[in-house]
Amino acid sequence: MEYSISQLARISGVSARTLRYYDEIALLWPKRINSSGYRIYGAKEVNLLQQILFYREIGINLEEIKAIIYAEDFNLQEALENHLLQLSQEKKRIERLMSTVNDSIQALKGERTMTDNEKFAAFKQELIDDNEQNYGQEIRAKYGEKTVNASNAKMANMTEEQWLEFQHLGESINQKLAIAISDGNPASELAQEVCELHRQWLLFSWPEGHYSPEKHYNLSLMYVHDERFKAYYDGITPGAAEFLHKAIGIYTAMEN
Repeated sequence: MEYSISQLARISGVSARTLRYYDEIALLWPKRINSSGYRIYGAKEVNLLQQILFYREIGINLEEIKAIIYAEDFNLQEALENHLLQLSQEKKRIERLMSTVNDSIQALKGERTMTDNEKFAAFKQELIDDNEQNYGQEIRAKYGEKTVNASNAKMANMTEEQWLEFQHLGESINQKLAIAISDGNPASELAQEVCELHRQWLLFSWPEGHYSPEKHYNLSLMYVHDERFKAYYDGITPGAAEFLHKAIGIYTAMEN
């Protein structure tokens, strides 16, 4: 089956103007140009457009999409399977949130009781799931199944007060880190305050007795060497990951 640009626009919901733009940036070009000068798209192009829309839906920019779909090892079936997995995870996340909203409405109507822990269960589970998806393999290899499972259970069982304090600490760390890094001194009073807040933040999820200065310092090493952690902290302000690592090294007396 072949389609003109207007036909492909109609079946895909993507405007003809956007399809022409995709052609201009070499993201999606037509199979051929017919004798009348019209762009004609075939099955391959239809499949690639579907992939572009899937990747756009999950927030990937056009340059990254281009690199993905035109990589030598790109496999259409694997890509679709990955999309299905991500969408299934997103579906579970939304269903959890919907259930919490529904339970909250019923509680306000007096149709059921709802504990404070239940009010925040969906948000805590989302954080646990995100951590498992992004870092689960590494942290389980580093700390062991028992420790990670205990950490997840501790987070899941946080009270409302604990959850709000956990969130507040995370925000305070980021805000004060951005200020502390401006003077470039990881030994400064404010930088060391950030490290203390970071220790308190870790204790909300780390199992009892797990914390030690050495483990705190080793975690900070991941902020520098793991690109995912580094991207998070450097997203606060450039160089934040390295600065926090050095500050924690001083705080834990693991570095001079």
